[in-house]
Amino acid sequence: MGGPQAELQTGNKARLSFRMDRKQCCVKLSVEPSRGLMDEKFVVLVQNVFPGSQLTVYALYQCEGGYSWESFAHYTANATGTVNVSEDLSLGGTYSGVEPMGLMWSLRPVPGSKPWLRMRKMNVQTPMEVKISVYQGHQTEGFVDKVPLAGVVVERWYMAPGVRRIPVTENGLTATLFLPSGPGPFPGLLDLWGGGGKLVEYRSALLASHGFASLALDYLTPKVTMETGKMVDNEYFETAYRFLEQHPQILSSRIAMMGLSFGTTVTLKTAVYSKVVKLRCIVCISGSHVQPIDATMEQTFIAYNQNVDKTRFTEENHVIWRDLLLPIPTDPSLKVDMGRLKCPLLLVVAEDDQNWPAQESAMDMKEMMKQAGNSHLLTVLSYPNAGHLIEPPYTPFSRASTFRTVSPTPQMVVVLWGGETVGHSRAQEDAWRKMLVFLKEHLYGITNPGATSFSRL
Repeated sequence: MGGPQAELQTGNKARLSFRMDRKQCCVKLSVEPSRGLMDEKFVVLVQNVFPGSQLTVYALYQCEGGYSWESFAHYTANATGTVNVSEDLSLGGTYSGVEPMGLMWSLRPVPGSKPWLRMRKMNVQTPMEVKISVYQGHQTEGFVDKVPLAGVVVERWYMAPGVRRIPVTENGLTATLFLPSGPGPFPGLLDLWGGGGKLVEYRSALLASHGFASLALDYLTPKVTMETGKMVDNEYFETAYRFLEQHPQILSSRIAMMGLSFGTTVTLKTAVYSKVVKLRCIVCISGSHVQPIDATMEQTFIAYNQNVDKTRFTEENHVIWRDLLLPIPTDPSLKVDMGRLKCPLLLVVAEDDQNWPAQESAMDMKEMMKQAGNSHLLTVLSYPNAGHLIEPPYTPFSRASTFRTVSPTPQMVVVLWGGETVGHSRAQEDAWRKMLVFLKEHLYGITNPGATSFSRL
């Protein structure tokens, strides 16, 4: 159809498109707080768009290894031309539904990246710098080739202002001490990661940001082991404990241990059998009490590896190690005597852990403590859809990732950790909040601790 009427309609559409474009050019994107702790929520707000507009909110992060991670979600602007990520429904993307922090926990390697990556912050003295942008339409790919309507950079820190990072090499230790802001003295915490070795600092830095003097300890690949080829013995952990106990800014009678994976094995053995270490409480994540009690750490690894024939593999050749410790032994010489534990224990269990038999171990520990009459010391947090790597909140989920074994022969494999994205992310947030409550209750005597904000530190 031609003529004046068609020209009028075309002109109206052009003017409407022009008004929409002008409106979109003035898009306001804000993130509050734009600078905060890694475990602190933020609010993403898109304003001044045309009501009913389809929009994509996108996050991009380049990690220290040079790899890029992205997440995105689709939204529809409300009648006031606004999208509030904390309150509005994501219609699709890397997450769906109302997920205030979905842009963080659903980050994934950009298409074409090296497979089986796991995001870990190596330099805790610098922030995660995440660029958040908003795009017109519901986009799913090719973001680098598109021009966003607006963008902002947000900083997420593991170290709050005033937290001090102190490398520790004395008495043969390979460790880093994180002291909270202020004069102290502070409760102390010995922080142990798992079987991958190396000095992992980000959890300790975040714990110090919440008021705990935390010592991140490398115990599988410390300098002394690299020089001698020999694994450390029980005295190494007692030396680390004494370091905390004797530090002038640490309360010697208020020291805890936290262990994940094989770190749980060490933590439980130290807490029950050491005549030197006197702990106020312990937190154990995704681990087991199963180990030959009279063995050195090297002998423990050898014992585990004697069951290597129980290793399973997925169709993608991902390693499943959970069966190496099953069935849970009845021989008391092959597991920590939990009935002798004298301090409160918070046990965090991922029910879909494919790396350790954490759930079966927890059930056995619970029964042992019940029979011994010390079950009042035990608190169990159990998460149905979580995998092995329960980390601080909003850490992106990795169902499987590359892993370098430490003993007996170093090799690179892809390990299946288990879990699913939403359930695992929920577990990380809930477990972290309850771990902080537990530590503050037993180390500070605070029964109703409030949330910590970066801006108030």
